[in-house]
Amino acid sequence: MPMVLRTLFLLVIVTVSAAAGVSAAEMPPAQDSLPIDRETIDAWSAPYRGWHYYPGHVVSATLEPGLGFTMVDCPLVWRQGDEWRMFYTGFDGKGYQTALAVSRDLVRWEPRGLVMSYGKEGAFDHGGVAICGVLYSSYDVNGPRTLKKWKDAFWALYSCYPKQGGYELRPGYEGAAWSSDGDSWARVSEDTPILSIEGAADWEKDCIYAPWLLEHNGLFMNFYNAANGPVEQMGLVTSTDMLHWNRYPGNPIVRNGGPGSYDEQFCSDGKVYRDGDHWIMFYFGVGRGGAHIMAAFSRDLYHWTSHPEPLYKAGGNPSGLDKTYAHKISLVRNPDNNTLYMFYCAVGDMGRGIGLITSKPLAEPRRP
Repeated sequence: MPMVLRTLFLLVIVTVSAAAGVSAAEMPPAQDSLPIDRETIDAWSAPYRGWHYYPGHVVSATLEPGLGFTMVDCPLVWRQGDEWRMFYTGFDGKGYQTALAVSRDLVRWEPRGLVMSYGKEGAFDHGGVAICGVLYSSYDVNGPRTLKKWKDAFWALYSCYPKQGGYELRPGYEGAAWSSDGDSWARVSEDTPILSIEGAADWEKDCIYAPWLLEHNGLFMNFYNAANGPVEQMGLVTSTDMLHWNRYPGNPIVRNGGPGSYDEQFCSDGKVYRDGDHWIMFYFGVGRGGAHIMAAFSRDLYHWTSHPEPLYKAGGNPSGLDKTYAHKISLVRNPDNNTLYMFYCAVGDMGRGIGLITSKPLAEPRRP
């Protein structure tokens, strides 16, 4: 274990600070916080419309039968060496576990076994873990998706639950994990989460969900969704050491739309990238009968304006693959064909699995 991690483990009794604990260094810069006008967000969202669908799941519950998954979820894709890698989450009736798949072409995926399983009995992650955010070397929307080391290790944040026996049994928590090689991952703590409902505001009082890890100007930022009853919105916590996280006083940063909107009930699972002179957050909204891939935009990472029209609506695939839900994305650009690949959790006539839409049609799609 790297020496710096031994030091971190000694400090792992983590207390998530209340809003008053945010330091001056972690406060947002003095920038325009007014909503961004519709003409601008129309232009900024245009490159992420008009997707081409892949006909079936690229990763399904049967990819690795020995794991006993009945459905899979939460793709997270990156490049390591000469292969693409995907963390994906499987549900086996008890809870979540995170597994790994690898690919050469981003379409044909091979199983590589479990990465992280259930925590010990009584732990905050005994009900299972879903790795949802890693420290990338670049957050440019078109940049390479490779992992970055900090303090001699690769880092990941995960969503987790204390109870087994069901799907996302509340309350939820978040934990941190590290790896020296990108292959084997270990919990930073088996006892203490990095984020919980302790000290939570009203909008997040019932459950903490998926993290997204981003580094900007030396500050770690964790964009996460959380629930009050049946309503989910997006919040932000920040850190300088990956262990102690401070809630941003302006939370929630992405809020639900009005009645009848595509994100009336949920604004969830945000993935943030730099796109030229602004930031884009891909998230999913729940409203109007389904879950849809949405986008919000920001100039400073703290103040966000959502586009009211989805980038991709549930039911976009004529096979019925995503008739119910299209959500929880992971985005990479393949330099071999200069094409964006957006992996997402597709729920419909073929169950729950990982679907794929691309910015250009694939030359020879493999039929299921």
